[in-house]
Amino acid sequence: MAQKSGGNIDFSKAPGPRGGAHVFAVRVYYEDTDMAGIVYYANYLKYIERARSDWVREMGVDQNALRDEDGIVFAVRRVEADYLIPARFDDMLEVRTRTLAVTGVRLIMEQTVMRGEEILFSAVVTAVCINEAGQPARLPARIRLLLH
Repeated sequence: MAQKSGGNIDFSKAPGPRGGAHVFAVRVYYEDTDMAGIVYYANYLKYIERARSDWVREMGVDQNALRDEDGIVFAVRRVEADYLIPARFDDMLEVRTRTLAVTGVRLIMEQTVMRGEEILFSAVVTAVCINEAGQPARLPARIRLLLH
């Protein structure tokens, strides 16, 4: 759980169902697995990226307009990941995303990949806003308000 410090704002939940977490369904396809029949480790990063994109879209944020009109995009700065239990071909999974903290340029989220009530993978993801030159940019206030 994030704590208030400096300019950080502490949030206990993000928009969405199930206790404040956004939930995104994923089915494991054969192409997602390695020769042992388990999900290849890098595919978890794809699953959580899709879930973040869906979460932002559900909040009403058009990332194309954000880039075209405000000149900013989100970029992943850091991922701290734990691989706990393997997922296998044809599993139905859920990616749960919730906000931990927001600053002027940074958004920190917790994401978990679940099979039923089992946590298979967990990550703390730090995304930042950057401008066209790749420099840090402030997250527009209208978007910060959506994260409250």
